[in-house]
Amino acid sequence: MWSTTSRPVFRHAVGAVAAVMALATTSGCTVPVDAVAGISVTADGHLLGVMMVCGHHIDGATLYVHSADVNKTVTVGSWRADRPLTAGLAIWPLESPAAGWTATRPLTPLTAKTTYTLYGWTTDNSWSSGSVSFTLADRDRLTPGKVRYDSISGEGDESEITVPLADFKARACQNT
Repeated sequence: MWSTTSRPVFRHAVGAVAAVMALATTSGCTVPVDAVAGISVTADGHLLGVMMVCGHHIDGATLYVHSADVNKTVTVGSWRADRPLTAGLAIWPLESPAAGWTATRPLTPLTAKTTYTLYGWTTDNSWSSGSVSFTLADRDRLTPGKVRYDSISGEGDESEITVPLADFKARACQNT
């Protein structure tokens, strides 16, 4: 038999467990973000992947487009670093092989009026990067030494911006 003093404690415990279970079932399973993906170009206009790793590691990057099925994407290029990228900046060409990188899916030709998204990942899904979206028109507006990335303000607002590489390196990790 329950005492009258234990019922409120029991109800609070049941309520707390129910709240935690509700939160767990309604929150999506996402991979924590600890890097920022960007794009740049070479002097002759070739596309570069740019990754600022903020603290842990990133194993590779994927470029994709959304498909007609809202729950699916189509990979148009994927690269794996020979060694995990640790805190700091990494830059690699997306259109050709690069030292320290393996193209697990070579880049397919990009087309006008298509939005592409680049993001970084780990093989064990422990970390990821923020993504950057762009079109060929966005790429064509880039100049060497500038990086386009998705900046997140202190209030959580996101916007695609283009900044000098030094600014990207100094500010990209501020709100990850």
